Amino acid sequence: MSRKLARETAFRALFNLEFNHGEENEREIYEQLAIDEANEIMLEEKKRFNRKHFDFIGKAVHETREHIKEIDEIISAHLKGGWSISRMGSADRNILRLAVYEMKFAEDKPPVGAVINEAVELAKVYGADDSDKFVNGILSAISK
Repeated sequence: MSRKLARETAFRALFNLEFNHGEENEREIYEQLAIDEANEIMLEEKKRFNRKHFDFIGKAVHETREHIKEIDEIISAHLKGGWSISRMGSADRNILRLAVYEMKFAEDKPPVGAVINEAVELAKVYGADDSDKFVNGILSAISK
């Protein structure tokens, strides 16, 4: 399995957590449930995971949520025309959050071009009609 599928799984968990996050004292439980559910879905789809991929997924989800305020500030600074984080579709918002986490906060930073490309591909699958262009524009601006 590639890192691409691990990113997709992390995105699915983050997307799920936006709607099913529990109370503050339940944060870790809900986080683990979302990660487990996303992993299970990918396994059911016959995707191959190894320990490295499971570790990446868990760390990406946890650390994206740990840095969410900073990540949202970075994204917000690059929005134009009255757009805000809350106005975005959930898929776009979580694709951007995961990508910004990898670009700015991950210990093992992948090439920025790969992060942007895979975020755009996720937006084509999970976002609205022009989500791929929107995600590409925001991430390109952030990367400069």
